[in-house]
Amino acid sequence: MEPNQQIRIAVDAIVFGYSSQKLYILFIKQKYGEYKDKWVLPGGFVKNDEPLIQAVHRELQEEAGIKVNYLEQLYTFGDDINRDKRFRVISVAYMALVDATHLNLTADTDASAADWFDITSMPVLGYDHEIIVQQAIERLKNKLTYQPIGFDLLPDEFLFSDLENLYMSILNKEIDRRNFRKKLLSFGFIEETDRVSSHKSGRPAKYYRFNVEKYTALQKKGFHFDLMI
Repeated sequence: MEPNQQIRIAVDAIVFGYSSQKLYILFIKQKYGEYKDKWVLPGGFVKNDEPLIQAVHRELQEEAGIKVNYLEQLYTFGDDINRDKRFRVISVAYMALVDATHLNLTADTDASAADWFDITSMPVLGYDHEIIVQQAIERLKNKLTYQPIGFDLLPDEFLFSDLENLYMSILNKEIDRRNFRKKLLSFGFIEETDRVSSHKSGRPAKYYRFNVEKYTALQKKGFHFDLMI
């Protein structure tokens, strides 16, 4: 029997950025429709001939003017059949991690504005996007303990204090800085560089970088990243 379906497929992107010791999420302001002038996640409907991941990249480019490197599928939202009042919509949500300091936002197409919001002071969101965001935050917190994804939020070279503050911002708690530093450096994929900070007060701090090749080689040998803090 031919199925009688009138369901549309959409994608939504939860883009996390980190800057000035704060964790941010990217939102766009709707230009049209019932949620006009409301802040929502960037996203939209998938084209008939378009892979899901390509649809996410396209929507981020069209609505916020950005390209991202790290993307992973978060969850499929569709149990609430009235999540979109126009028609039945199933949304596949993707999570992205970026260094927010190197991105210039440019709103276009269905968006009248695009901006970063601190996760502690987010706006009222349209649709069910608050539920999507909260699930993404929980995924991010959990994943920090078993995969070194935090480096995707930092510049290529960073101070160790930046890495410590990043983890504390995401986990929303203090950490034992000495043990944190000792454990991360013991893994062998964080390298000290010759560059030092230009701060005039206190002892100059070294910059570090994440060595992707070393981490990948360790993974192939069966290395398991475990950072319970």
